[in-house]
Amino acid sequence: MTEKNEKKFRTLDLAYVGLGVALIAVCSWISIPLTVPITLQTLGVCMIAGLFGLRRGTLATFVYLLLGTVGVPLFAQFTGGIGIITGPTGGYLIGFIFTALIVGFASDKWGEKLWAVILAMIGGVLVCYAFGTAWFAFVYAKSNEPASLVTILGWCVFPFIPFDAVKIIIAALLTNRLKRFVK
Repeated sequence: MTEKNEKKFRTLDLAYVGLGVALIAVCSWISIPLTVPITLQTLGVCMIAGLFGLRRGTLATFVYLLLGTVGVPLFAQFTGGIGIITGPTGGYLIGFIFTALIVGFASDKWGEKLWAVILAMIGGVLVCYAFGTAWFAFVYAKSNEPASLVTILGWCVFPFIPFDAVKIIIAALLTNRLKRFVK
């Protein structure tokens, strides 16, 4: 197979992207409603990017966001639409792209090393936290009195750290075990 053929987007790639979108959607529907809902989306994004790599994992995450933005009820609590993306929690959804980029890159580069995948997932989630929290603070301040950084972190980050730590461990272990089955 030539290098040109290896770079083509194949039917198998499309199937993996579709599977990734479906998995992230199912993970988003498992939700505990809070100011920022607790979902399994982080697990889904980390696992898909870890399993499918940079190209397919990021594309699956992007397609998931695109479908949700146009109104398909793929987001937490079966919601969708541009209002979710432009709302206070939309930054976390957009932050999933950065998570997928970081985890997918690490998976392509060091995918067999569990420690590297875990570190990439931690880094990806931290970047998602940073982007989402900044977005939340901006949107919140437009319609309310500005809140302190500690208050916003108390709403949007601190309650999620233990849950995301568990999700990262599960995603990394599943990725490590299932990666050999992904072509």
